[in-house]
Amino acid sequence: MKRILSGVQPSGKPHIGNYLGAIRQHIAMQKDHECFLFIADLHALTTVRNAELMRQQTYELAVAYLALGLDPNKTAFFKQSALPEHTELCWIFDCITKMPFLERAHAWKDAQAKGKKEVTVGLFNYPILMSADILLYQPDIVPVGKDQKQHVEIARDIATNFNQTFGETFKLPEPLIKEEVAVVPGTDGQKMSKSYGNTIDLFGTDAELKKQVMGIITDSTPLEESKNPETCNVFKLYKLFADKKEIEELAEKYKAGGFGYGDAKKTLLSKLMEYFAEARQKYNEILPKKDYVYDVLEDGAKRAKKVAANTLEMAKKKIGYI
Repeated sequence: MKRILSGVQPSGKPHIGNYLGAIRQHIAMQKDHECFLFIADLHALTTVRNAELMRQQTYELAVAYLALGLDPNKTAFFKQSALPEHTELCWIFDCITKMPFLERAHAWKDAQAKGKKEVTVGLFNYPILMSADILLYQPDIVPVGKDQKQHVEIARDIATNFNQTFGETFKLPEPLIKEEVAVVPGTDGQKMSKSYGNTIDLFGTDAELKKQVMGIITDSTPLEESKNPETCNVFKLYKLFADKKEIEELAEKYKAGGFGYGDAKKTLLSKLMEYFAEARQKYNEILPKKDYVYDVLEDGAKRAKKVAANTLEMAKKKIGYI
């Protein structure tokens, strides 16, 4: 059975873009893989500056995964910060990685391009910590989006450097990129992202979900005229959750005319409520069960530590610490 490793930042409320891009894949892969999944709260510190917000977002992300089908018996689910092995291995990698290598990383180049004057050491060093996250668990596969592929490549380069310098220690993982996962459009037509404020949340109240869906930007084509479904953000979102027959039926309504964007939004809202009904119910049931959620994360950390500690011990022997 192949081992997979992935991490998710607790950077805000989970939205349907998170679900389609990562969460659904993580849930599906636990059926036939050995899975390690961590909440990347160490990485979140590059942006989150409020202790209560960090706790809340970490907890709510854990609840979201459990509500959507994560099985803690099949997946070691834990907080990154619970294992000091991550930061200890990060320092070891810091000492064998040259600055120009990191300066080619997308996050650093993006920060420079945007003219950020106060980029933290943590943001610059982000790919090194991510390499430690990955290599600690000797995974075969790392599921990532296209924009994260470089981080796996960096981890492979660092592993190769360490292995060549100190002796064979780390497995070279392969990125797994699901090509069929299209960019999920946000309510404004851009890629759905918390940073754009254009998300449709998974576990907001019914009223909040309705407000987000009804706020999707559309063009000004009059109700009675025919419309092109393929250029409409509402239809693009609907296609991600509906079956073939439902998609065809909605497309015909667009083309026939007499069907407004408000009607299309109500159709999308109904589909989302139906699709996530069970998960939304489970979320509300699990949310107050703090002892259960923290027990899941603690148990996952114990299981993860057995692997992480073993890998770190090997690395420390190779460099002469032990």
